[in-house]
This record gives sequence, structure tokens and C-alpha cells, in this order.
Amino acid sequence: DDTLAEDTDITMAIHRDGWRVVYAEKARAWTEAPESVQQLWSQRYRWSYGTMQAIWKHRRAIVERGPSGRFGRVGLPLVSLFMVLAPLLAPLIDMFLVYGLLFGPTQKTILAWFGVLAVQVVCASYAFVLDRERLTPLISLPLQQILYRQLMYVVLLQSWITALTGGRLRWQKLRRKGGVSAPPNAPVQEQRVMDGRPVA
Repeated sequence: DDTLAEDTDITMAIHRDGWRVVYAEKARAWTEAPESVQQLWSQRYRWSYGTMQAIWKHRRAIVERGPSGRFGRVGLPLVSLFMVLAPLLAPLIDMFLVYGLLFGPTQKTILAWFGVLAVQVVCASYAFVLDRERLTPLISLPLQQILYRQLMYVVLLQSWITALTGGRLRWQKLRRKGGVSAPPNAPVQEQRVMDGRPVA
């Protein structure tokens, strides 16, 4: 109940307690995604603000010993850097793009923008290959640079303002429409046993 990003919160708590969090490659989940810009905004706003709450909640790990201290001095700064601070610097790319198109060497500016896009495509493609996913969704990556990234700037800025002004954010529940179901060829769920208890 302490944060709006309970998955982030519990992952940090597990790390601090000395457990390992591993990637279950064959795990499958079906869920509903936001179907409108307003729903997407609400979801990302909650995630962003909840991550900040989780970082603040576990801040004492920085001065602790053992697994908690290791997480606090390595994991916590990385989460803070890549989830909170670095995205705030991302608008500089767009500002330099606009400036370069209007006042600078236009050709070099366009080449630099495509260079940044190429790096993103390579990294995303590698991630898709590791997950054995089709690469066709990456066609939308250039569009994300124009729409989604700008949306995330504003969401993160709004989260910062809410956090710095001491505001409280309500749980913004996604409206469920029941439009998602497991495909007919979904793998049969295997049951494993961990610490004497069956887990899926």
C-alpha cells in the first residue's frame, strides 16, 4: 500500500532481503493495454510516480550492509538514473533536432537523428531476438520518436511536480473491456515446486 508501483516496490524489497530476481523466459501473461491516449497517460503517470515512491521508500538501502546495501549502492542509483533522471534529458535530442533543422547544418542534423534511431533499432532488435519475437512491431519505432516519447516527457515532468509539491496520486485503474483472451495454441501451464510450495 506504500506505492503505486507495487511490482517495483516488491522487487526492490526482494533484492534487499537477499533473494535473486530471475527472468522466466517461458512465462506467458495476457493482459489488457490502454486503448486511448488518456488511459495510456494515466497508466504511465501512475508507473512513473510509483517508481519515484519506491525509490524514496527504499532509500535507506544506500547506507545499509549486506544484500540491501549492495542493492542500495548499485541497483538504486541505476533505477534512479535510467527511470527518473535520464528521461528528463531526452528532450534535448528533439531540441537539438529542431535547432539543427532551422539554423544548423540540416543534412548533418538529419543524419545524426537517423543515427540515434539506428542505435535504438539495433538495441530493440536484439531484445526481440532474445525473446524470440517477430521484428515487425519495430516498424512503428520512428513514429514512437515523434509521439510516444513526447508523451513520456510530459508524464515524467508531471510526476516530478507531483512528487516535489507533496501531492498524492490516486490509483488510476485501467478500464477493463474484456477484449483479451489467451490464444487457442497457448502453452499448457506447468506447475513447479519452490520451497515446498507449488507455484505456477
